[in-house]
Amino acid sequence: MSTTFEQLLVEQSYVHKLQEMGIASPTPIQEEAIPLLGQGKDAIIQSQTGTGKTLAYLLPALQQIDPQQKQLQVLLLVPTRELGMQILQQIELLTQGGSIRSQSLIGGAAIARQVEKLKLHPHIVVGTPGRILELLKLRKLTLHHVKLAVVDEVDQVFELGSMNEVEAVLKGTLRSSQTVFVSATIPPTIEASAQRWMKEPVIVKINPSQRTAETLEHCYFVCEERNKIDTLRKLVRLINPPSAIVFVNATADIAEVVAKLQYIGLSVEALYGEAGKQERAKVMTQFRERKFQLLLATDIAARGLDIEGVTHVFHLDPAVNAEYYLHRVGRTGRMGRKGTAISIVTPKELFILGKFEKQLGIEIAPKAMYEGRIVDPAQDRSAAAKRSRTQAARPAGGAAPARGPAGGARGNAAPAAGTARTGDAAARGERGGVREAAPAKPAVRVSAAARKAERERDRKSKGAPRWLKAKQQGKEE
Repeated sequence: MSTTFEQLLVEQSYVHKLQEMGIASPTPIQEEAIPLLGQGKDAIIQSQTGTGKTLAYLLPALQQIDPQQKQLQVLLLVPTRELGMQILQQIELLTQGGSIRSQSLIGGAAIARQVEKLKLHPHIVVGTPGRILELLKLRKLTLHHVKLAVVDEVDQVFELGSMNEVEAVLKGTLRSSQTVFVSATIPPTIEASAQRWMKEPVIVKINPSQRTAETLEHCYFVCEERNKIDTLRKLVRLINPPSAIVFVNATADIAEVVAKLQYIGLSVEALYGEAGKQERAKVMTQFRERKFQLLLATDIAARGLDIEGVTHVFHLDPAVNAEYYLHRVGRTGRMGRKGTAISIVTPKELFILGKFEKQLGIEIAPKAMYEGRIVDPAQDRSAAAKRSRTQAARPAGGAAPARGPAGGARGNAAPAAGTARTGDAAARGERGGVREAAPAKPAVRVSAAARKAERERDRKSKGAPRWLKAKQQGKEE
């Protein structure tokens, strides 16, 4: 019997909101994390992408808030604007019609407007470490009443150089505050550093040996570097995914890649860290609304995104390491849905996929395109060999033997016709009173005009039926 949200002591108002969102029962990570966080324990939560980690900490966080107080009580730190806005949307869905107030404090936005909105006294804030620290230094924000601080995608937050900023922010909270780190990948170094901010943290890991979702299919196609974009074009035309993400490594190349993909007719827009706030927001809104088919993104921009309906992830550049590969493929196959991750690699890049297979415990299968289908390369080779055998069995000239009226092959009738013609020649020789072997024909020098006429005849008869070719050959003879 499956566990219910009521059994996890989730308030009934939130259970109704979850049902409206189409969520009927908790995932394994939610079953483990919600009761622990509800008890106020510090925790490190690690689970595959797309398993519901956000709700695992949001539900107990919202239940800790006292709406009657005007102080900030829950702080959520995130690495990117996109992830922050995504979490804020979930908060607004869960608190709609209630008295809990929320706000985003993301870098890149107008700080004066954020300061003005802080006068409404939000209970829960979602922000990037740099902007939160900036507001703390300006004394526009205080963390003295924060009950819970969560660092989502903690490994990326630290990797982006925000470890010192996170440390400074956490120092601003009370010693009694609860601290939670969340990510699909938490290296040992982060677990070690977490001890500085946490009190006897509970480490929650769901099936750590299964690093990616079981519903994901991993495969790759091999081509030369210059053919990668054309291979992507063929795959998109063949598969026609309703919504897919294409990953590249270098931000400097992204505008050029977008231009090339749009030039060959693909419906694509780009999402990358250096783009303006308004531009990134517009691209994400249009992608969620299916205004275009492909989202070209860098790893940083797409980290942690949960976009409904993404069926495929394409790696135009291989991920820089196994952890990045894991987060990339986590954009599809979420919450038990099926998804496909396709790598487009050169022969020299194949070893990278081998490393990912060993480190993540997955199989990345080779694939090929053949006659409008995606097949295994072995199947493609056997089909090619079969075609070669068929062509080799045909007589010279490319024409297969045809059946004659009597059921025999016309190839068998040809010698008989040749014999009859030889007999006629002999009779003509007898009538002339001469019976001798025909002298060998001297070599004839073929003129350029004759060669041209012969090529023209061959061109005209190229698509002719076999019986007509045989008839024309008989006339010439």
